[in-house]
Amino acid sequence: SKITIFIFLIDCRSQFFRDMSDAVSESIRHSIGGFVFVFMIGACLSQGRAQTKSAVSYKNPVVDIAMPDPTVIKAADGYFYVYATESTRNVPIMKSKDLVEWTYCNTAFTNKTRPRFEPKAGIWAPDINYINGKYVLYYAMSVWGGEQTCGIGVATANSPQGPFTDHGKMFRSNEIGVQNSIDPSFLQYEGRNYLVWGSFRGIYVIELTADGLSIMPGAKKKRIAGTAFEAVYIHKHGDYYYMFASIGSCCQGVKSTYKVVVGRSKKVWGPYKDKTGKPMLKNGYSLVIGANDHFVGNGHGSQIIRDDAGQDWLLYHGFSRSTPENGRILLLDQIKWDKEGWPYVERESPSYETQKAPVFNN
Repeated sequence: SKITIFIFLIDCRSQFFRDMSDAVSESIRHSIGGFVFVFMIGACLSQGRAQTKSAVSYKNPVVDIAMPDPTVIKAADGYFYVYATESTRNVPIMKSKDLVEWTYCNTAFTNKTRPRFEPKAGIWAPDINYINGKYVLYYAMSVWGGEQTCGIGVATANSPQGPFTDHGKMFRSNEIGVQNSIDPSFLQYEGRNYLVWGSFRGIYVIELTADGLSIMPGAKKKRIAGTAFEAVYIHKHGDYYYMFASIGSCCQGVKSTYKVVVGRSKKVWGPYKDKTGKPMLKNGYSLVIGANDHFVGNGHGSQIIRDDAGQDWLLYHGFSRSTPENGRILLLDQIKWDKEGWPYVERESPSYETQKAPVFNN
């Protein structure tokens, strides 16, 4: 029927391809018929083909459904791919030519292939990278309150759209001696691989093997920030390394206090300090993105993306004060740098008016 087609087209745009065998029951397939099913898939795929020019302007949010804890990569096919904590089960993947217009692709895993080292846990805070010809996805598995049994795992794929093959657990909190071991972030430094992680129990770093799939034998963890932080990402700009992090509560709707903060250091492992000189090891930080009358709970930024005009951009999540029921939606803002080399966004909060879009010569 027309109603059935309409419902499925909406699902196609939002979270259809999570797993065809799960998303469409056998009875519904029979009721709508093969023609509608093929039409529906075609409509999804045509969205990706239709984007031939970059947007010239945008307005937040860039995705108005839940895409928490985003991580992004530009793949060889010229598309950006963003992955998120599984508000959509099995880790949603979306793609874009310009960071503004996003099309839903599928999920990184299916119910059959999803990680299971913590059977009742969710897959949180993915971190996507390209290492030695493979797309490498780090992820955390946790349940609320499971600070000793949560841990970090890794999966790989030949394509940014997957399918991803899970390689299982890298470590649990109670194995590596770091409570609340979530929020992985990969870093390459001087040709070697490292993993940065942690959530409100200290931020740590440890060396990985050349393929990035396990801890380097004999490697020792090092603490590089205090207990105020999670969702850390280290970014080199000019003469400094910048530790972007999030503080506060992430997930209480309009009562969330999440913010993006930063410190910097001339050495990759610190000491990182805020604008006043207070070390991040002692929970010093400087604000980058706070709340405003439109968006609240803004944090867990992605990797910083530089556009073709030399401008830097950050994807991050937040709650809309007017529609908090949509969850942690996807926001985009330009990261600017002041005369002293500190990063900021205009008004220290998410943009809500029409903005100039990133520049990509697609």
